[in-house]
Amino acid sequence: MSVSKITTDKVKERMDIEEIVSDYVPLKKKGQNLWACCPFHGEKTPSFSISPAKQIYKCFGCGKAGDPIQFIMDIEGIGFQEAIRHLAGKYGIEVEEDETRTPEQEQAQSERESLLIALGFARDFFVKNLQTEEGRSIGLSYFKERGFNPSIIEKFDLGYALEGWDNLLKAAKAAGFQEDILLKAGLVLQKEGDPQRLYDRFRGRVIFPIHNISGKPIGFGARILTKDKNQPKYINSPETAVYHKSDVLYGMFQAKKAIRDKDNCYLVEGYTDVISMHLSGIENVVASSGTSLTEGQIKLIKRFTDQVTVLYDGDAAGIKASLRGIDLLLEGGLNVKAVVFPEGEDPDSYSRKVGSQAFQDYLNQNSKDFIGFKIGLYKDDIAHDPIRKAELIKEVVQSIGKIPDPIIRSVYAKEASGLLEIEEEIIHAELNKSLLKVQKDSYFKEKENAEAEAALEELLPVEKETSFSEILRLQEREMIRLLVNYGWKKLDEQEIHLCQYLLSETEELQFDTPIYARILDLYRARLSQNEIPGSDFFLSVNDQEVKKEIIDLITPRHEVSTHWTEKHQIIISSETDDLTLTGFKTILRLKRKFVQKMMEEAKLKIKNAELEKLDDEQVIELQEIYFALKKVQVEIDKELGIVIG
Repeated sequence: MSVSKITTDKVKERMDIEEIVSDYVPLKKKGQNLWACCPFHGEKTPSFSISPAKQIYKCFGCGKAGDPIQFIMDIEGIGFQEAIRHLAGKYGIEVEEDETRTPEQEQAQSERESLLIALGFARDFFVKNLQTEEGRSIGLSYFKERGFNPSIIEKFDLGYALEGWDNLLKAAKAAGFQEDILLKAGLVLQKEGDPQRLYDRFRGRVIFPIHNISGKPIGFGARILTKDKNQPKYINSPETAVYHKSDVLYGMFQAKKAIRDKDNCYLVEGYTDVISMHLSGIENVVASSGTSLTEGQIKLIKRFTDQVTVLYDGDAAGIKASLRGIDLLLEGGLNVKAVVFPEGEDPDSYSRKVGSQAFQDYLNQNSKDFIGFKIGLYKDDIAHDPIRKAELIKEVVQSIGKIPDPIIRSVYAKEASGLLEIEEEIIHAELNKSLLKVQKDSYFKEKENAEAEAALEELLPVEKETSFSEILRLQEREMIRLLVNYGWKKLDEQEIHLCQYLLSETEELQFDTPIYARILDLYRARLSQNEIPGSDFFLSVNDQEVKKEIIDLITPRHEVSTHWTEKHQIIISSETDDLTLTGFKTILRLKRKFVQKMMEEAKLKIKNAELEKLDDEQVIELQEIYFALKKVQVEIDKELGIVIG
């Protein structure tokens, strides 16, 4: 069933784009808008703009744009109906179903949504299993041994998979789930040699659900409690359409608010580390789940903070082997600190050993920035070994070179100089060598790519420069932009609106660009109903392409600071200062391009007269048309102040 219009309207009335986007990325106010690093593509300088007044977002880097509903659809990868349900849940709005279903709505939901529903069913099934006799005696007993209380079990949706080959399979099929969806969700497996026979992936294990950023289960980690050498200690969900391990951090859903509030993210290795830290009152913690840190996971952390503290088990050899993760974090623009636990301890064991307050004190007192941490790690190695010290200097410099911000690089170079007891100039010289090498490698890689592209262009010629049709498109866009942004404004000392002037002057012009022709038709139709349409009207139409284009047209890339006029008394002219002149020049430029287009068409026909079998009289007529159009163009050029040399 689809969500009713009443529910959709309630969601639209209640939703606020600032509240919704801030669940995913930290926002900073600049001028009238809010800005963030785009959650849809990697970037280090914010180009993602949110307009609270217009309730829209726009990324000037990757082009993503829309309203709050579209944002949820984009970031969660779900359809409109699921996005409305998601927002209804956020705002506590009861979802009413539409009883009248169209044939399209009768069809099965998209595969992605079906997978999420199946995974949600599995999560509930595993949770309920804790109340069975087997679940209480094995699963619940294990959690209690670890000190997990009922509230923490509920917070992380912890559960238990019963012994037996097909407990989940039978329950899911009885609930109406298709076998292919259960397979694609990674919940069941096909028997080798007999693909028609299916069985549960998770059996006789405690279950740790893995949630996406909005709290939906997208996969599971499962730990065996027996000492069966033929079975791995942990098994995890496979990659699916909704679960990409490299983009997920365990506990991020439960941690995101605390990470934003504390402006720091603790990074640990395993599920139980995360849960134990929550029990100790530390909620800003996530786990890489035992895998090497990835670029996607680093971007996920950066959505909520620029500060990360890596917690290492008390195992010197293991720490040295995993130091590459720090370089990746630095390269991702994060400020990195590290804490090492005593020999043989990890966050889970140490928090249970010393208690909440002592554990928190330990983190605060033993947190070191990555330079002090890395040098301290090798302190004994370099004490009496100059060669090893020289190698460490190069390693430290390489790490500093990963930092994008030159000021932060300089600060760390100074600190490294003091800790390594070496002149700062040497550190900077080595750093410059390292940076130059990176730039050189990048240059040759770009050159190689450029040469490959050039070779490809010889095989597949592409249009050079800005084409005539592209210039015409831009002129059409400019007129639509004025209509949408200022069409309702009256021209100076005149009783007509800007839209009336623009539309009357272009009445006989047929726009070439389909999207602008469509918007123009919608504008004229609305105007015929005695209403001048603004951006709100276009953002409410059921046409995603139109909505995206309108957002592009109404979202300015830069805002002029009020300080220019208020503080410095510098007056910046605006296109709205003289809308009559702005509209007049826009029309002239548009007409100029249409005249040039007609001239090109006439010239082409004259050139191909023989091919098109034109007689002399027809050719002369085309020549007269061409020169008449040329005369019009010259007049327009004079008005625009264009000098033709």
